[in-house]
Amino acid sequence: MDSKLQQLEQLLGHSFADRALLLQALTHPSFLHESGQPGNGDYQRLEFLGDSILGMLLAEQLFRHYPDWDEGALSQFRSRLAGQDALADRARTLNLGDFILLGRGERQSAGRAKDSILADVLEALLAAVYLDAGLDAARALVVRLFSGLVAAPQDVKLGRDFKSQLQELFSACGACSPEYKLLEESGPPHDRLYHFQVLLEGRPVGQGQGKSKKLAQQAAAAQALENVRIVEGRIG
Repeated sequence: MDSKLQQLEQLLGHSFADRALLLQALTHPSFLHESGQPGNGDYQRLEFLGDSILGMLLAEQLFRHYPDWDEGALSQFRSRLAGQDALADRARTLNLGDFILLGRGERQSAGRAKDSILADVLEALLAAVYLDAGLDAARALVVRLFSGLVAAPQDVKLGRDFKSQLQELFSACGACSPEYKLLEESGPPHDRLYHFQVLLEGRPVGQGQGKSKKLAQQAAAAQALENVRIVEGRIG
């Protein structure tokens, strides 16, 4: 485990004085639940802090990089950069999924590839760096991950349409259209979490969650596509 943590530290450009913070940032709630070991907790509290730190540091970058932009343009671009799609994309540049500690159920449901988990862990890591070494270290990580996107707003897409990809794939195979079933809705009114399942001819082929029904359906479609690729790889 120590060698993997060192590998991630190299990718982050930061060596932790307190490795417990790094481990907490990588720990999914399912891992704690299944292991029965309290440890240092999961990443959720760190994610809360990291979200605020990221917003401030992205605002700082954009404020300096675009002196002629008004508040509306700056806010819109920051929202895109801090969105789940962009965060998951940045997490994938670090191969972050390889380092996340997941419970068995999440591992079997392709949790390492879920945009929602990748985005949350990246925010938690930012908070861990901040708590370990201060704001300058957190700023260096944000610059490292986002400077290329900040300089090229045309490259920041609003998100990949996994539902359309899945529909096209099934249509090409002569299958009927996928159906999306709401499995669970939880959380307070201001912070709802939706959990959807994709069904093909009544059979579940993927599931996902998100903070809106649209995001949850996209996450479910993304997992369905991943499951199809896994099956194709085994057959091939």
